[in-house]
Amino acid sequence: MAGIVGSSNNPVSGVTIATILFTSLLLLYILGSNSATGAASAILIGAVVCCAAAIGGDNLQDLKTGHIVGATPWKQQVMQIIGTLSAALVLGLVLDILHSAYTIGSPNFPAPQATLMKSVAEGVFDGKLPWGMVKLGAIIGIIIIILDIIQEKRGSTFRLPVLAVAVGIYLPIELSTPIFFGGILAHYTQKSKNNKGLLFASGLITGEALMGILVALPIFLTSNKDWWINLNGPSWLGTIPFILIIVYFYKLALRK
Repeated sequence: MAGIVGSSNNPVSGVTIATILFTSLLLLYILGSNSATGAASAILIGAVVCCAAAIGGDNLQDLKTGHIVGATPWKQQVMQIIGTLSAALVLGLVLDILHSAYTIGSPNFPAPQATLMKSVAEGVFDGKLPWGMVKLGAIIGIIIIILDIIQEKRGSTFRLPVLAVAVGIYLPIELSTPIFFGGILAHYTQKSKNNKGLLFASGLITGEALMGILVALPIFLTSNKDWWINLNGPSWLGTIPFILIIVYFYKLALRK
């Protein structure tokens, strides 16, 4: 799936959750339901698979991009190794900074995928995993796939990719809402064949991640969560810059 040109997706969370589920069942058979380390071991194995899937998907895209622009393969591979090692050295500190500032998994910094993985691993060993919901999810997934195949046979532009639908189901509303608006913008601007919109969207995503780290850094260094300036006013004022960004985004994507 990650190698499809034009609709590249890397289903890291899905692969990881499936790994944790099957690993938990295997460890449950080996260690028993009273194991104190079973759930943690399943998460650790899932983390290894998660990193491998993430790096594998990223490398696919990087190597393909390099092939398109005529890059030298062995130099690309050297830089892939450097990039992977650099990330491994830096990421631990970044996660520590974010957790110290926001507490990963708290209402201020939700982590829906991580929460789902934790629930799956602990649910198997506690015997409290709602298998009825798991079976229902599998049935819904099969129905969505069938509907998507029907839409493909009809030649319809409205499709139901099961991965996108699943992500939309379990992500919180504050995350799925901007994704929804982004999908609408993509739908109405894709005919322009303009990469400016894609680059602008990538910049927003990267900028948001970098700003989150920069805001968290003073909290990590000083242990003061109130250093940020608080402005008083009605909450609906935040929708004004949001709408302005959407309008600018739309015009930028259509610009020749």
